[in-house]
Amino acid sequence: MNVPSAGNMAHAYIIEGDHLSGKKSFALGFARAVLCPVKPGEGCGICPACRRVSAGSHEDLHIVRMDERSVKNEAIEDLQEELKNKPQGTAGRHVVIIEDADSMTVRAQNRLLKTLEEPQPGTVIMLLSENRENLLPTIRSRCQVLRPFGEKTDPEEAERDRQFSLFARKLIETALRCDCFNDVKVRLEGAEGIDIKDRKDALAVVDAIERELRDCFVKEEPGLLPAERAMRCVGFAEEARQDIVMNVNHNYAIRNLLLKIGG
Repeated sequence: MNVPSAGNMAHAYIIEGDHLSGKKSFALGFARAVLCPVKPGEGCGICPACRRVSAGSHEDLHIVRMDERSVKNEAIEDLQEELKNKPQGTAGRHVVIIEDADSMTVRAQNRLLKTLEEPQPGTVIMLLSENRENLLPTIRSRCQVLRPFGEKTDPEEAERDRQFSLFARKLIETALRCDCFNDVKVRLEGAEGIDIKDRKDALAVVDAIERELRDCFVKEEPGLLPAERAMRCVGFAEEARQDIVMNVNHNYAIRNLLLKIGG
């Protein structure tokens, strides 16, 4: 696979979730997919570049961390200076991870906004956040939102998630086959033991689909899709989520999502 082009990938993401959600692992997995010279778009996980990404020491990976209680203006200013330099790796990209992004001061956010408005070609910026509402609307409007998911500790919730995950995997596998519209329709009508009765169930299915897609670039073994394509499909899942929230027919929204995944 070729190195992902700027046209196939957003330049900025908000990765939202609590401290158990695996935000950092999610971001590092995507960074490996972007910067790996052995399997561009996927990440091999074992080459020197992937190992440096995992260790946070890759020359084109820039990690901004909170200083005491916030990410300050000076940290974003330093980042902007680093991004002026040409990437050193073969991928020709900069990848930025801003930890605790929702702790950024207003001044820091306004400085970052300049980078989001005029990003360096090939730069991918990931803002790790527990609550994106703490970010300026102008920041949020320029980022695609992704949600990794942590493990549930309640046995009943864990079992429910397991069932939905199995269902989601079957849906994705069906979508990846050609001429699958009828098969998708059958699965969504309860043939797999999951009955999507209302908006809550539909959102749970979208969550499960996102978990399966996330695993394509978090886990080391090969996933259902290459990491680059999985990331685009997560964007489709977020569109489906918004449609369902806006009261679009939930079966229609999920069928449309699966048709986009099947591409």
